[in-house]
Amino acid sequence: MQTGGGVQGDSSEQAGAGPQPEPIRFFGTTWVGHDGGYGLRRAGAAAGSLFAAVAACLVLRFAYQGLEIAAVGGFVNMLVVVMFAVCSAIAFRKTWEGFSRRPTGAATPDALRSLRAIGFVGVLLAYFFRSLVEAPGEKLHREEYETARARYEKRRATRTGNPAARKSKGGKPRRR
Repeated sequence: MQTGGGVQGDSSEQAGAGPQPEPIRFFGTTWVGHDGGYGLRRAGAAAGSLFAAVAACLVLRFAYQGLEIAAVGGFVNMLVVVMFAVCSAIAFRKTWEGFSRRPTGAATPDALRSLRAIGFVGVLLAYFFRSLVEAPGEKLHREEYETARARYEKRRATRTGNPAARKSKGGKPRRR
C-alpha cells in the first residue's frame, strides 16, 4: 500500500495498463467495482468495529472500577474520564476527516498516533459509521483514482504522432 498519497501505477503506466487503484484495508480493490464480496466486507467491517468499540468500552469500565478500588480520588477519576472523552472525540474527528482527504501539515497520522491510541474508541466508532455508508476511505480513493485515470488518458491521447516531428516553441523544428 502506498502511503504518500495518490494512486499506484507508475510502473504499470509505463507498461500501458494505466494507473491501478490503491487497495483499502480489509477491502483490497473490491471498492472499485463493488465486487468480490464488497457488501459482506462492509457489513463485516461495520460489525467488527462496533463489537471492538463495545469491548473497548467494557475494558475502560474495568479500568475505571480499578481506579475506584484504588481510591485515588474524585479529581483523578474525573481527569481520566475527561481525557478519554476528549481524546476519543478528537480521534473520531481526525479519523473521519482522513476518510475524505489526505492529512497535511502537523495533522499527519504519525503525529496523531498517541492521541488515536488513547482515543481508540473514537477511531472504532468512526470506522463503524463510515462502514455503514461506504468502505472507509472509498470516496477519497475513488476521487484520486478517477483523477489519475483522467490524467493518464489525457497524456495517452496527446502522445499520438511522431515526437521527432514536433516543433519547438518558436515554430521551428527542434535541433538535435
